[in-house]
Parts: sequence; structure tokens; C-alpha cells
Amino acid sequence: MDQHEGNTVEQVSESGMPQKALWELTLTEASARIREGKVSSRKLVEAFLARIADYPQLNAFISVDPAAALDQADAYDRYLGEGGVPLPLGGLPIAVKDSIHVIGFANTAGTPALANYYPTRNADIVDALLKAGAIVVGKTNMHELAFGTSGYNTAFHSPGVVGVRNAFDPTRIAGGSSSGSGSAVGARLVPAALGTDTGGSVRQPSALNGCVGFRPTVGRYSTEGVTPVSPTRDTPGPMARSVEDVITLDTIITGAQPIAAPAASSIRLGVLKEFWADLSEPVQALALAALSKLEQSGVQLVRLSDPEIFALNSAVSMPLALHECRPALTDYLSVNETGVSFDGLVAAISSPDVRSIFEQHIVPGQLGNVNGQPVDLEGAYTAAIKHSRPTLIGRFDTLFKAHQLDALIHPTTPDLAIKSEPDAARFDAFARMIRNADPASNAGMPGISLPIGLSEKEGLPVGIEIDGLPGTDARLLSIALLIESTVEPVTPYRE
Repeated sequence: MDQHEGNTVEQVSESGMPQKALWELTLTEASARIREGKVSSRKLVEAFLARIADYPQLNAFISVDPAAALDQADAYDRYLGEGGVPLPLGGLPIAVKDSIHVIGFANTAGTPALANYYPTRNADIVDALLKAGAIVVGKTNMHELAFGTSGYNTAFHSPGVVGVRNAFDPTRIAGGSSSGSGSAVGARLVPAALGTDTGGSVRQPSALNGCVGFRPTVGRYSTEGVTPVSPTRDTPGPMARSVEDVITLDTIITGAQPIAAPAASSIRLGVLKEFWADLSEPVQALALAALSKLEQSGVQLVRLSDPEIFALNSAVSMPLALHECRPALTDYLSVNETGVSFDGLVAAISSPDVRSIFEQHIVPGQLGNVNGQPVDLEGAYTAAIKHSRPTLIGRFDTLFKAHQLDALIHPTTPDLAIKSEPDAARFDAFARMIRNADPASNAGMPGISLPIGLSEKEGLPVGIEIDGLPGTDARLLSIALLIESTVEPVTPYRE
């Protein structure tokens, strides 16, 4: 329990049961407390700010502005006191990945060259949440320039502790690249956060930190005001502690109306053999248990196989990200008047793994070596855009239509969170961590990861993901509601 005074709703409920501390509340629960007058926005924001201050060793935040957050909380409390109509996110604290523009905060993208870049306008996705009453308390840490899955950022960290740390075990990674958002939501430092997802960067840290993370169909959310990696693949995405909270955020961002959870018997989920192969034992045990519960509830599981799926994905993934990065970043730096050139950005990169990616691949335009010979990145990119990506998209489309699937289901990551150390940033560790999340990303599909429990021995979260065809976001979110209620994936936070 939090050590700071004033951080509980009430000590005891009418039933005689102890109530949650304020920092334990989900977005939906906190909204109801404020709307019903049971807690002020100031008290709520104070509770989360105290929680953030208690856990600096997680390295979850790059910047926090308590004074501004409390001023906004007081303003919302006055607004309600004067008879104002409650807003959907009125007075609720959230965090935003430090590659998504928020006025008043530097937008570092986790890299030293941008440490003093302050945007003059909010990202479109942030504006939508602010208009709904949300309060941004801080910007979350991330894998430098979003090129990694470990969050082992050597540029921004607390003294003596490098890397964003896991909410359930601070010796382990928080995932990435939306590392701090995952850690912050998982450790109850905020009830919700924004991240970005290129190849799994919202879903993977959500899985490792016991959160719900949603990657929408590419184009569903605006990327204006977001530091890019690969425009073909990039999208912002919400992270929270329940599917209901994620649906609330999606509704505010898009204006689309949510769909009620369907009947279990009406759902057909594809179980693609390749995504279920070579799993670590604790991930496999919890994922299979979740499948069993779904099947018992009436969900139809369809066993499938596509031995070429990972090879097809490999022909798309790195060529897109590596080739599109340089022109996208160059344009971003110029259009947003950051005062930083692409060459200046690269020269100041801190993390060795990210520096290697830029110096060996992005800057010289080389994908790698085959038989000792460099492979031209532009040629690989052209082949990916013209042939490999359309083939991958077609393969998913065929699978869904041939088997009348609503979604694919699989473990979000094959392994639990690994130890946080320099080796966590190796390419093989990166590739392993996004193995299951990356293919749908490259096909522009929506996906959502939700927690299914803690591993018995390690006490670490495991996530399961469902992916739908492009444009089926509302249906996918409704199925996630069904899965959440069926497998009871609420992950208790371990202090």
C-alpha cells in the first residue's frame, strides 16, 4: 500500500471490505469516483504523482511536471464545482510516450539530440484526449528512437540503474519500444498511457507488464506529431489496465461507437501453429490454459498452419523499417523545426544497439550481408513493397476468409521478460520478442494484447494477443472484452 496520506478512496466500504488505494483504480473506476464526487481530481493526481516519486528506479519517465498537472487538476475541480458537465476523461492523469508531442514537455524520442526540443503543438491523438479532460503528468521513457524491444536506453535513466525496468521485477526489461508506458501502467504509476507500435511496441511491453495494449489498424489514429520509424507500419496506441479502458480511449480518439461483447459461440479464432511453436514453458502453460477456457465457453478454435509465415514476414519487416526511417526522420526534423539535422541526430545516439542499426544499415543503405556481400537496402525495400508485403497481406486475407475467422489468437511474446542488461538489446533477443507480434504489423492489421496471469515460479505477466483484418478494430475490441471476461486475466500487482 502507498505510504503517502490521502491516497485511499475510503478506508472501508459500506460492505466492510477495504477499498482500493487511489493508484489502484483503473481509468473507468477513477472517472466514476470523480464524476460521483467521491474524490477530487487533485487528490487523484496527487496519489499518482506520489506513486511516480516512489519508483524512480523503474526509469519509467523521462519528464514529469507535477506543478502543471496539479494546476490542471485544480482547474477541473473548479469547473465541476461551478456546475460544469463531467468530461469523459475529466481530471484523470495519463502518461505519453516521449515520441508523441505534448506542449510543455520536451519530445526527446529517447535520444540526446532531441533533449531540448519542445514542440509548439500537440500530436493530434493527444489533443483528442486533452479535449476529453485528460491530464498529462509526464512523458515516458522508451527504447532510443523506438528501435528496440528491451528499453535498455543508456541516455535517460536514474543514477546507477540503466534501462526501463519491469513493473513486476525491476531486474528485468519492461519491453519496448513503449517501455516506460508499459512499466508505468503495470506498476500503477498512471491508469493509462499512450505508446507507439511499429512491430509490437505497444503490445509487447503491455504483455510483459500485465497491461492491455492496442495497436489499431494503420491509419485509424493520426500520426501527426509523432516521431516516425516507418510510416507504412507506424501507429500510436493506448495502453491501460482493462479492455474497457482501452475502448474508452479508442472511442475518444476516433469517435467510433464501441460494439458490445459478442456471444462466445459466434466467435471463430485461428490458432496458427507457427505462433504457438517454441514457447517457453510458463508462457505455454498460461496460454494453453486460456485457450482451454475459451473453448469451454463456446468459442470455436480453428487449428491452422502456414510454414512460410515467418519467412514472408522477414522479407518485409526490416526492409520497411530501415529504408523508410531516414527520409521520414529527415522530414520530421525539418518540418517540426527541431533545429537538429539527421546527421546530428545520428552522431549523438547513445545506446550502442541503436547506434549500430543506424551506422551499419540506415546511413549506408545496406540491409546486411549474404555470403559476405552487402545487400542493397533500396532493392530489398522495393521487393518488399511490390511483392513480399502484398503476398503477406494476401496470405492473412486468405486464411481469414477460407476459415471464416474473426481473429487469430496467440501468445504475445514467446518468453517472459528477460534480464535487463546490455545483452537484452541484442538483435536475436529483439527478433525473438516480437516474433509473434510483427507479422500482423507488417500487414497493417489491428491487434490487442491482454494479460492472462502470472507465471507460477517467476511471478511475471504473460499476455495473449488477437489480430484482426484491417478495419475490424471495433469487432476486435469487442472480442477482447469477451476474452477478458472468460479467462479472467486481471493481473494483481505485486509490491
